[in-house]
Amino acid sequence: MSTEQVLSAAAAGTFTIGGDLVVNRLGYGAMRITGEGIWGPPADKEAALATLRRTVELDINLIDTADSYGPGTSEELIAEALYPYPPNLVIATKGGWERPGPGQWTHNASPKHLTEALEGSLKRLRLDRIDVHQLHAPDNAVSFEASVEALAKLREEGKIRHVGLSNVTREHVERARKIVPIVSVQNRYSFADRESDFIVDYCEENNIAFLPWAPLGQAKKAHDAISKASNELNATPLQVALAWLLKRSKVILPIPGTSSIKHLEENTAAAGIQLPDSIYHELSSVPHTPVSLRG
Repeated sequence: MSTEQVLSAAAAGTFTIGGDLVVNRLGYGAMRITGEGIWGPPADKEAALATLRRTVELDINLIDTADSYGPGTSEELIAEALYPYPPNLVIATKGGWERPGPGQWTHNASPKHLTEALEGSLKRLRLDRIDVHQLHAPDNAVSFEASVEALAKLREEGKIRHVGLSNVTREHVERARKIVPIVSVQNRYSFADRESDFIVDYCEENNIAFLPWAPLGQAKKAHDAISKASNELNATPLQVALAWLLKRSKVILPIPGTSSIKHLEENTAAAGIQLPDSIYHELSSVPHTPVSLRG
């Protein structure tokens, strides 16, 4: 199988987020366009801007970011590269983490901080309303309900179109849905890390988008399995991992990130890969390998 046949995110099909945002199922994660340690500006700003511009040329119309990427840098680069935005582009961002330094992440999902984070995102992205705003992670120092209620209030004020969650359990999703409609869940998930399997199933049952991060397995068995599959399909390991995610569930919207146009195009080619059932099941049998929280 050749991955050069299709170079459009549209080949993966579409999903409708929240009943009104139609996106191609292969999106783009904008964490890696920042500097080392997800801190400060990229080493090559022009390359980062060019990569962002290439995303929309490849029919990618879902870009995921967060106020903590940089912090602020990712959102600023998205606006610099793409504003005024194409009419069908959906930008999803997140709030609830703070950045004291490179590679450092601290929780802050207080209503005050979430409100300030949202206002900062609106300004950096040059928007009047965020299409999908996600709680980056529950904060043990703050009531989860209080965090969600803060986002619900911002939604009522018209500053958020839809509310999403990230790094959560199924219980979190169920509790949040009692307060406000939840349109997306973003958790670590891959063929070799299926801790969120039952959350994916729950999202499918309720037509909630699931945005997986860390799509490649970490353990040796995972790398052996993905290498074997990629050789059989004449594809890269990441392309195969993305194809597995797309086949796993219709609600899964992979958001691979890169700061390279070459890698972006390689990732986008995964949208056109039809993964054989035998390879899908072989990858699905790889033992679960948990990794640390990040996303």
